[in-house]
Amino acid sequence: MMSSAAFPRWPSMGAPHTPSRTVLFERERTGLTYRVPSLLPVPPGPTLLAFVEQRLSPDDSHAHRLVLRRGTRAGGSVRVSGQAHWGCTPRDRGGGGGGRQVPEIEMSKPGSAVSGAPQGAVPTSLDILVSGTSSSGQWGALQVLGTAALAEHRSMNPCPVHDTGTGTVFLFFIAVLGHTPEAVQIATGRNAARLCYVASRDAGLSWGSARDLTEEAIGGAVQDWATFAVGPGHGVQLPSGRLLVPAYTYRVDRRECFGKICRTSPHSFAFYSDDHGRTWRCGGLVPNLRSGECQLAAVDGGQAGSFLYCNARSTLGSRVQALSTDEGTSFLPAERVASLPETAWGCQGSIVGFPAPAPSRPRDDGWSVGPGSALHPPRLGPGVHEPPEEAAGDPHGGQVPGGPCSHLQPQGDGPRQPGPRPGVSGDVGSWTLALPMPFAAPPQSPTWLLYSHPVGRRARLHMGIRLSQAPLDPHSWTEPWVIYEGPSGYSDLASVGPAPEGGLVFACLYESGARTSYDEISFCTFSLREVLENVPTSPKPPNLGDKPRGCCWPS
Repeated sequence: MMSSAAFPRWPSMGAPHTPSRTVLFERERTGLTYRVPSLLPVPPGPTLLAFVEQRLSPDDSHAHRLVLRRGTRAGGSVRVSGQAHWGCTPRDRGGGGGGRQVPEIEMSKPGSAVSGAPQGAVPTSLDILVSGTSSSGQWGALQVLGTAALAEHRSMNPCPVHDTGTGTVFLFFIAVLGHTPEAVQIATGRNAARLCYVASRDAGLSWGSARDLTEEAIGGAVQDWATFAVGPGHGVQLPSGRLLVPAYTYRVDRRECFGKICRTSPHSFAFYSDDHGRTWRCGGLVPNLRSGECQLAAVDGGQAGSFLYCNARSTLGSRVQALSTDEGTSFLPAERVASLPETAWGCQGSIVGFPAPAPSRPRDDGWSVGPGSALHPPRLGPGVHEPPEEAAGDPHGGQVPGGPCSHLQPQGDGPRQPGPRPGVSGDVGSWTLALPMPFAAPPQSPTWLLYSHPVGRRARLHMGIRLSQAPLDPHSWTEPWVIYEGPSGYSDLASVGPAPEGGLVFACLYESGARTSYDEISFCTFSLREVLENVPTSPKPPNLGDKPRGCCWPS
């Protein structure tokens, strides 16, 4: 088996630090594979919930059920309970056990271990420092989420969201009938997915029975969907209390053409709840560009106002982003983000928003993201420039037809009333975001974003972290800091607490491997300071280390 060290290094300035990682899930000799990671911190502490799909093989049609490992964070070190090895890579392990019971630690530099620990020792509780940050996690054994299932369906795409008001964790997922692959659903226009969730009120120790929300949240609109899914990754809660779960659907644009389905197009959107998860609704679709698996973040744009930011997978060669001024009830037309290139066929990526360091916050009375404050819409103006290119051949010209889950006007009770939104005029094709003069985009924002995604263009290689200090500007993303060299795939980011030197600590749960991106699921932590110290500031490096070694699945 080829080691990830055999891949060419991603070129960057200097010698960037690589965070140490813990392998939480590993492919087993029987073929049992772990895919599609999801990470949720639950305060206080926080408790870390690491969800993944357990599949009978790497293929999506062989997805089986959802599993979980719980971690805790306290103090200044990482403690991994159970048997472990010092400085071992997965291929060095004796006994061949799976990652379910033996979390593996790979030291990235000398001195990472606690002083006095003997080389080669196998302690029952292993203390290490991860990336020099104040982060700890004592990981429990693998837990099968037996209630997160429907009869004769396979459970996929874990996407949790935490309600801070009630302390409830809602784990959303899709239940897909039998072994019907997503590609078959898209080709035939026959949806086989159901929208479900299970809830926990004790930070993941126990879970209730599955609730099927398909009829309540989607209703008759599902007849126009070839398939749909949530996330994957994590949902968000806005300061107003609204819970949001990112999602996407393949809308059937034209169903019959000589007896066959003619065309579908992918669109991102969100499910939302304004009553602490008692009822759920379906928001409007991103109306123009082809957008798929997505994640959301609440962003304060300073003078530009506040909005919901959506970053989505696309087959257009780069990521796409879309903004919502009504907390996800609808989205403005999306635009391509050329500074976030996609891999071949695209790949899921993760974003997380967080407050900028205090000195970076502009003095602006409109800063509003915080406890007890609602999102204020950004200032909008009509016709500043033409909207981004529309999905190829979209029969609706980029506009989503009316109806549940595809509406352009807000729906639901409360203060959101039908009709044009403030600052918006013209049809959907002319909506655009107009930033206040004299700046085309603010140099910095009170909210920053982190983004994780493989940096390879032709294959899923090298997990990278990028930073945007001005999310309104699609050109504001840095070049990537590569935190893992080798095959990498899906990932999920989370902010997990303060660092001892100030700032925040982030965690990333991601697919990785020595030969393929689905060999294992790794966990690492790093601080904002480390991000700022390691993201390249030079011009874009050459496209090296892109040639695939082994097989990287395009699912």
